[in-house]
Amino acid sequence: MNKFLLIPSALLVACATLFPAQAQPITGDSKAGEKKIAMCVGCHGIVGYQASFPEVYRVPKISGQGAGYIVSALTAYKKGDRRHPTMRGIVDNLNEQDIADVAAYYSGYGRVEAAAAPGKAAAGSASAAALVAKGACVTCHGDSFSKPLDPSYPRIAGQYADYLFVALKSYKTTGNPTWGRGNPIMGGVAKQFSNAELKELANYVSSLPGEIKTLPQSGFR
Repeated sequence: MNKFLLIPSALLVACATLFPAQAQPITGDSKAGEKKIAMCVGCHGIVGYQASFPEVYRVPKISGQGAGYIVSALTAYKKGDRRHPTMRGIVDNLNEQDIADVAAYYSGYGRVEAAAAPGKAAAGSASAAALVAKGACVTCHGDSFSKPLDPSYPRIAGQYADYLFVALKSYKTTGNPTWGRGNPIMGGVAKQFSNAELKELANYVSSLPGEIKTLPQSGFR
């Protein structure tokens, strides 16, 4: 065989070794997910349910949340990028398919597609508008705060204010092995603000009409 013909073959083998085929994304099954939420409904299936760590706040509304964000959040807990003992204990029992299925279930549970996309959110007070502008919040979450520009970002309009406040503060937390979030983008945003400013920002976003909700499941009414 011509020795020059061996060179492209060798390069193909090298490239296949260096750049393996990209894994196919996992597709969630909402019907399968409905059978996997037993550890979720005890908190997220009770309207107004409050967590007590690291302080008292209502657990987030997740029915109608984007599936991509739910997958991203649960994966972050599993990897330790988000630190929370209870959530870590739950996701440790879930594999990637389980996470995708749970996300598919909650993203569609109780969700009603609007006839038209929500319009730009009302600006609120001058101080709230200034905080939104300073944090460039619409860059990721959209100007309605309910149509994020990437599936891995959350819908936050209408989310509980106390949860948003605690979540925002968690991005400022460093060096704590049991609490905090390691997202560098949100960390950079949150650290610009005092806690009082974060609370005002959370109150404003919570006041907006949104698509997420807490819906009771059977047995948790």
